[in-house]
Amino acid sequence: LSSHAVEILHADSGVIGSQGYPGGLPPNTKCVWKITVPQGKVVVLSFRFIDLESDNLCRYDYVDVYSGHVNGQRLGRFCGTFKPGALVSTGNKMLLQMMSDANTAGSGFLAVFSAAHPHERGDRYCGGRLDKPAGTFKTPNWPEKDYPAGVTCSWHIVAPKNQIIEVKFEKFDVERDNYCRYDHVSIFNGAEINDAKRIGKYCGDSPPAPVLSDGNQLLIQFLSDLSLTADGFIGHYKFRPKKFPPTTTVAPTTTAAPATTRPIPLKYSVALCQQKCKRRGTLESNYCSSNFGKNVDACFCLRSESANVSCY
Repeated sequence: LSSHAVEILHADSGVIGSQGYPGGLPPNTKCVWKITVPQGKVVVLSFRFIDLESDNLCRYDYVDVYSGHVNGQRLGRFCGTFKPGALVSTGNKMLLQMMSDANTAGSGFLAVFSAAHPHERGDRYCGGRLDKPAGTFKTPNWPEKDYPAGVTCSWHIVAPKNQIIEVKFEKFDVERDNYCRYDHVSIFNGAEINDAKRIGKYCGDSPPAPVLSDGNQLLIQFLSDLSLTADGFIGHYKFRPKKFPPTTTVAPTTTAAPATTRPIPLKYSVALCQQKCKRRGTLESNYCSSNFGKNVDACFCLRSESANVSCY
């Protein structure tokens, strides 16, 4: 490594940033931050910005977060642009370790930390990286009471490359709105919040249908505003093998025997409209009628034994 730095922080709150942020991450660097808050409290860490070299396993440029300073539980390893939910230590110490290799990419990261009472942990914090073959995710306070107002939870689910992810909601109760503008759950293919990759946006009290990812990563984000709350939800995920299209086999060429029976006549026929097509008109059947607009360039009639269709 060309650079190795350790920073000791004793404070109730503070800001941590990678070297050179936001101008870019220096190569071959290891930086360690050791955070200590007052006894009897826990450390709450929130990433405000993260942009490190993207990799499914975060093998190159990454940040590790540990509960404690020595032999602590790793709370997560992060890279790319995925911003996890708040991370909470079990005691009054937390350690961050950032590593970069020779080929860096990205602006780095910025995070804030603060001291909190242990009982606050379940009230506001949730989310994280999920990479076990199966698991559970839920809103804060589930099932004892409603989720709190003003929270954001992001679960990043990562499966092996040859697998996909199935998500099912067991219970679901999120503030209802016709357009899910307030409290809602969004599910995205991949690891980033991208409307083009959004599978769905959900609210109300009916569990969404099961969701299957396109690839090996899925992002679930829950947002609550500062007004009404509800029971929340509990969901489960599991990895599934990725199904590939079957291999096509070409059958040997054979000559079919001539047909010995007369072909069965079709019970419907399609005919061109004999009348001159117009830009506007009405399509009618025994069941309904519907006006079609001016952007119609062709006209045809479908006649069957059970329905008559008028064409204009």
